[in-house]
Amino acid sequence: MRTFGHLMRMLQKNWKILLGFELLYKLVSFTISIPLFGRLFYGIMRLNGYGYITIDNVFEFASSPFTIILVLLWLFLLAAYSMLDISAVLFILDQSGQKKKVTLLQTIKFSVMNAARMFRSGNVRLILMLLFIIPFLNIGAASGFVTTFSIPEFILEYVHSHPWILIAFTALALVCLFFLLRWLYVFPYFTLEKCSFREAVKKSVALGKMHRAVDFAFLIVIQVFYYLIYFLFVSLGLKAVYSISTALSGLSFIKIVSASALWLFLLFAQLLVVALGTPFSYACISIHYFRRKMECGEKIIHTTAPEYERSRRMKRRLLIAQLAVALLSLMGASFMVYGFNTGKLKLQVEYLHTAEVTAHRGASAIYPENTMAAFQGAVDQDADWIELDIQQSADGEIFVMHDTNLKRTAGINRNTWEMTWEELSQADVGSFFGSEFAGERIPLLSEVIDFAKENNVRLNIEIKPTGHETDFEQSVVDLIREKNFEDYCVVTSQNYSVLERVKEYDEDIKTVYVMSIAYGNMNFFTAADAFSVESSNVTASLVSRVHNVGKEIYAWTVNTKNSINKMIDRNVDNIITDRVPLARQCIFDSDTSDLITEYVNFIRKH
Repeated sequence: MRTFGHLMRMLQKNWKILLGFELLYKLVSFTISIPLFGRLFYGIMRLNGYGYITIDNVFEFASSPFTIILVLLWLFLLAAYSMLDISAVLFILDQSGQKKKVTLLQTIKFSVMNAARMFRSGNVRLILMLLFIIPFLNIGAASGFVTTFSIPEFILEYVHSHPWILIAFTALALVCLFFLLRWLYVFPYFTLEKCSFREAVKKSVALGKMHRAVDFAFLIVIQVFYYLIYFLFVSLGLKAVYSISTALSGLSFIKIVSASALWLFLLFAQLLVVALGTPFSYACISIHYFRRKMECGEKIIHTTAPEYERSRRMKRRLLIAQLAVALLSLMGASFMVYGFNTGKLKLQVEYLHTAEVTAHRGASAIYPENTMAAFQGAVDQDADWIELDIQQSADGEIFVMHDTNLKRTAGINRNTWEMTWEELSQADVGSFFGSEFAGERIPLLSEVIDFAKENNVRLNIEIKPTGHETDFEQSVVDLIREKNFEDYCVVTSQNYSVLERVKEYDEDIKTVYVMSIAYGNMNFFTAADAFSVESSNVTASLVSRVHNVGKEIYAWTVNTKNSINKMIDRNVDNIITDRVPLARQCIFDSDTSDLITEYVNFIRKH
């Protein structure tokens, strides 16, 4: 609290400038910098001859010289972007501490000059340090550039199932924390005292010596304190909106107005988090820096504000700049209206619908995967679809199994393609899950199709080629035709050439391309009627692009309430999950919930 009080006193002089700078800076970054980077990325793709990026070509694309140059450029821009932000905060606080008033132009000029010092010989290592320290000191995200990154659930599941990975990550985190605490005061020394990178590191280590534990607790406190303020702000705002809505509930239009007000309020709150999170962290660290120097008797060196003259000429230039921005905005809006009217621009072809639910390998959360027990469980849980994996035995039979080795599910260390169907049919693939499932056998695809027809459930049939098959795709297509099951299934694969061969045999069978990564022009995949994308890569933009070409998009494998709701909000067509009842409940809540009540319940719960 003492640090926060000191911070408020220091900001009395220039709080408007700090707020104006941060809002302007974040607005420019989100409206210009990030879209520009996206365009640059597409340009690099075209230069390399790529129309799309998937798991099949991502490593080849990543090793391209153009891609490496782009990544390095992006890292340099990210470092410069963050350094400008940090410089402005430290400059404004330092000037406030001297009880001097500064202008926005002085702040911008100082920030640019200080960030430019980072690229001088001897200071380049500061760029690497910035990239390392950004995730730790920028509340919520890395300076606004990395705001939506999430780790795919299948990776998280793999990490949790391998304890040594968690141990390694924990050790790495401790090493990072060690260096973070040693480098905590590098930026104030570099910015305010004009030290070189080496000098700043040396002085930071000396200033924080014997205080590492206190500094660590301080970092935790400022992050928690900031989020508490934000949460209190959001809670009071939601309560106000809800109270007004309840008081005037007799008026039918109040619900619509209140919902709109709520969305605007939440948008404003999110803007504040992004805009003020970074300056709050560095401002608190700056206060701590001044206090540490006073405690040890080290001289405090203040920086000098760049010269700035408020001339009439300068005022005219600012007015012209404001008019230019307004004019460009008006022209942009006019071009958009003209484009829509002439058909040169098209609105997103989105539609509201209820997402369907697919049981991943059957009800695999409570039954052994890819077994008849799991498929019956999926029916009992009211799944719309069942997803299953198929392979071909040594004697040509099409059977259901995910792994190409029986070690995990049957305890037999043999490859599936080396075994005949008679051998495969004897394997116990239930005991690994629980003794009550002992004796559960590997089913044939024909058995599962008969079961699906009897129980009115559709099948997502994923072809898993091992490279040892004979006429695999044709055999699958022939079986589907023989069972008259074409209209009740989709054939999917992570191998695009598999889908091309399926289409060669039967153009009418619906195919789905399973993708871990999906970026670029989806029109290239003419053999795919739909796309099944790992959920962390399913963005609102991707969903719109897929829907705009008249195709569907599935999300896999989505197992948490938060991620399922995210996929519902992004309007995916099908949710592939191990937890069918949870997905069903989320979809029901989404279809029937009242927006305001939902958010108020969230606040009450937390």
